[in-house]
Amino acid sequence: MTATSRSIDIAGAGLAGLSAAITAGRAGAHATVYERSRDVGSRFSGDFQGLENWTTEADVLEELAAIGIEPTFDCVPYYETVLFDPDGRAHECRDSQPIFYLVERGPGESTIDRALYRQARAVGVDVLFQSACGVLPEGGIVACGPRRADVIAVGYLFETDAADGAYCSLSPKHSREGYAYLLVRRGRGVVATCLFADFHNERYYLGEAVEFFESTLGVKMRHRRRFGGAGAYSLPASAHRNGILLAGEAAGFQDAFAGFGMRYALVSGHLTADALLVGEPSRYDARWRARFGSELRAGLVNRYLYGRLGALLRTFLAIQLAHKASARSRFRRRYANSILKSLILPFARRA
Repeated sequence: MTATSRSIDIAGAGLAGLSAAITAGRAGAHATVYERSRDVGSRFSGDFQGLENWTTEADVLEELAAIGIEPTFDCVPYYETVLFDPDGRAHECRDSQPIFYLVERGPGESTIDRALYRQARAVGVDVLFQSACGVLPEGGIVACGPRRADVIAVGYLFETDAADGAYCSLSPKHSREGYAYLLVRRGRGVVATCLFADFHNERYYLGEAVEFFESTLGVKMRHRRRFGGAGAYSLPASAHRNGILLAGEAAGFQDAFAGFGMRYALVSGHLTADALLVGEPSRYDARWRARFGSELRAGLVNRYLYGRLGALLRTFLAIQLAHKASARSRFRRRYANSILKSLILPFARRA
């Protein structure tokens, strides 16, 4: 069957599902996306998130352009961030290339969610809202997001006069086995704690994080609005099940260490559609493993060590990552293969 006569059903209008739909539409296939919510980006509230740019030498926007995703959304490069170690000492991380891109999530006009929706519609994709697709009898792509919560983020959206900046605290006072962050852009800000354990005490950790950033940086947060979300990560043996290809967090494609998953979602969505377009769904597993399987494995090992070595490792990371102007390469080393990571991986998977 040729691409132009192919019809692909996709469950979920998140980043992974829309990326798959754009790939199909650009190839001349007909794609139908089934979405349970009323609109795209309904999981989010206009909060800022980071599109990571360190796991590959190539810029993430170049990779997205190569798979047909245009940066028609607000996408602000950040060349530096400040890491606070468990003792509250600041360590500046810089690079001549963007460490990450700040994007907005949600149904708003400037969000990445809305931009992908417009791109999908432009290539003829049908998006059916309030239409859950629990069964795909002819096969297809499932990109419905996480089915469980391995990590949660709770925080506030606010207005401020503070200067633009990105800050991260590794103190266990501000997060259990995770981190807290503060992002400011043009008078708007997001402060949150990312928890990988002890979820029921999220109010305590968030309160401690807010107090720390306010007192340390002098940030005044006005008109605060609460938000929250959850994510899931795993290292699947296969993301291909009886003609169904899993993309994004539906497959567990999320960085287990830091919780960054947008890049994996966009790339995996493209790979699912590409495999179906050529009539070879079985090759999907080999392709996602080749593209980011090693990063997923490294992230799982990093998560295992981070949760067990405590404040010592957090201080070491802050010092190591803040070294002159090479933050991207130093971040990338955390996701590189090594003999030690291979030896630790079985323990990390069991844990």
